[in-house]
Amino acid sequence: MAISFRALPLSLAVLLVSPTTLAGENLFGHVKGAETLPKGSGELYQKLTQRSDKGRGHYTAYDAVTEFEYGITNSLSSTAGIKMQSIDTNGLLIEGYLPEEIDTGLELSGLEASLKYNFLSPAKDDIGLSGLIGFDYTWKDKHSGQDKQTASVETALLLQKFMLEGQLTWVGNLGMEATYAKRDEIDGLPEDFEWPTDPEMEIELIFGTGLNYRFAPKWSLSMEVLYETEFETEVGQERWSVFAGPSLHYGSQTWWATLTWLPQLEGGGEQYEDQSDTDLHLIEKTETEVRLKIGFNF
Repeated sequence: MAISFRALPLSLAVLLVSPTTLAGENLFGHVKGAETLPKGSGELYQKLTQRSDKGRGHYTAYDAVTEFEYGITNSLSSTAGIKMQSIDTNGLLIEGYLPEEIDTGLELSGLEASLKYNFLSPAKDDIGLSGLIGFDYTWKDKHSGQDKQTASVETALLLQKFMLEGQLTWVGNLGMEATYAKRDEIDGLPEDFEWPTDPEMEIELIFGTGLNYRFAPKWSLSMEVLYETEFETEVGQERWSVFAGPSLHYGSQTWWATLTWLPQLEGGGEQYEDQSDTDLHLIEKTETEVRLKIGFNF
C-alpha cells in the first residue's frame, strides 16, 4: 500500500510542543503521554468530539466521554468512563454502514475502563515508556447510531521524551485494538439493502506521534499525526486513514483544557458509491474532527 503523505510537510512545519506538565495533563487530542498519576491522586476528564462531513449529504456526530483517572501507585493508574453520542445525518445512505437518515440527540452509548503502567519515567529516565490496556463495551454504532453490540480490547505502548529542559515534549504511540461486533436487525429496509447482522471480528492498528511546545506560562501548541488501519473478518484490510492537525493547550495547577483540530489528509480502502473525494476514507471516518478536552485535578 502506498501512502504519499503529500500534505504532511505543511503540517509538520507547524510543529510546536510542550515542557514539564502535571502528570494527568493531556497536551494532545488523541496521542497519549507515558506519565501516570501520583499515588492517591485523581483527575476528572470531559472529552467532546465533533466528527463531520462525509463528502455528500449532511453528517455530524458528537462523542462525549466522561472519565475518572486514579493513581493506584506512582507507576499504575486506572481509568473508568461513560460514553454518550449524538448523530445527525441526512441525504446520504451507505450500504452496510448508514442504513437510514437519523437524528438521535445525545444518548448513553457505552462504558470503558483502562490500566496504564509506567516502566520508565520521562522525568527521570532518558525516555518514558508505559503500557496501556483498555476495555470498551458499547451498544450503539458510532457511525450510524443504530443498535450494535461491540466489545473491544486495546493494548498500546506509549513513549514520551522531554527536551529543551522540558519546554519541548515528544510522544509516540503504537496500539492495537481487537473488536467483536454484532449489529441488530433493522425493520423496513429495502430487500436489496446490505445490512449484515452476522458477528464480525476486527483488528485496528494505530500509530501516532506528536510534538508540543510551551510558548508562554500555562500555554502550549502541539501538532500530532495519527495513522489508523483496520482489518476485518472477510475483507482483509478494510480501511486506512491519516489525520494530522494542531492543538492549543492551557494548563493551571487545578485544571487544564486542550482544543484540537484534526482533518483527514489521506485515506483508502472501501468507498461508498459515487464518493466524490477518492483520496479519503469516508465510510467510517469523516473529513474533519474537532475535540475539546477539559481536566480537573484532585
